[in-house]
Amino acid sequence: MSAPPSVVLFGELLLRLNAEGFSRLVQSERFQLYYTGAEANAGASLANWGYEALVVSRVPAHEIGQACVNFLRRYGLDTRYVQRGGERLGLFYVENGASQRQSKVIYDRKDSAFTTFDDVALDWDEMLRGRRWFHFAGTAPAVGPRLLPVLKRACAAAQRQGVTVSCDLNFRRRLWTPAQAQVVMTELMEFVDVLICNEEDAEMVFGIKAEETDVKRGELSREGYVDVARQLQARFDFSHVAITLRESLSASVNNWSALLYTGGAAAFSRKYQIQIVDRIGGGDSFAAGLIYGTCEGLSPQETVDFAVAASCLKHTIPGDFNLVSKEEVMTLLSGDGSGRIQR
Repeated sequence: MSAPPSVVLFGELLLRLNAEGFSRLVQSERFQLYYTGAEANAGASLANWGYEALVVSRVPAHEIGQACVNFLRRYGLDTRYVQRGGERLGLFYVENGASQRQSKVIYDRKDSAFTTFDDVALDWDEMLRGRRWFHFAGTAPAVGPRLLPVLKRACAAAQRQGVTVSCDLNFRRRLWTPAQAQVVMTELMEFVDVLICNEEDAEMVFGIKAEETDVKRGELSREGYVDVARQLQARFDFSHVAITLRESLSASVNNWSALLYTGGAAAFSRKYQIQIVDRIGGGDSFAAGLIYGTCEGLSPQETVDFAVAASCLKHTIPGDFNLVSKEEVMTLLSGDGSGRIQR
């Protein structure tokens, strides 16, 4: 029996403090606590589906840093490459929106442990040899200037070792400006095989806008996004471009679908209408599904369908990790989205 695919995930680890229920941050006296990070979120899905998921990051050498590592280990993530050092774990605060009131995120990530990540003693070629996939998000280089050269060394090593490299653009306007993102992310795109983005990222980072689309109104043009994917592939020579398509009817109800563009053709997933419990981590669960489908040799249509179904289910789970099994994803794909009790 062959070993499961091995995926390496590089990015910041964070502590999420969530106002309880639908309380506003200004009225909250208690918070729900989750450990998270865009890449670790994707890794948790993959570990849950039987893959080896190795997290490369840095946490402070104190009890909070260890609690974060323990949390990742609980869900099957391999933490052998999580460094200890730095002063603090990055934080962010979340206020859940409802109906017409938007959700809010406040970051407290300046000078976090991850911004001091040091790869001097890390042999990327040796670490990546024999791995199947290397994944990072745009938030990794956004948090500190020393992360770009680290990522370039890691991606170059992955390229030398024949490891597929994926990037989720994950543009966050509260971390950097579109101009800053464009400069940094353009430098990294030469190493990327698979690009993942949402309905706004390509415009914010690369200035490529879908025609006949109004994101704020939730009006998305299918053909407009095929053209976005086509332009991205032509500019950067990606093997695959995946774009998630979120139609926000309200903070509580979204339509959710995606397209996967490869070989000059676009495959569109089924569209799901979701009653949202927690949307944070939804894109990361999609990235995990895309990695899984590609590694498993699924067709582009099967891959995007699996990724969107997995991500649809994540939206129903509190916290950032997608804790659904492959069987649950396949049940939804079979057409059973009734939510009937299992007993």
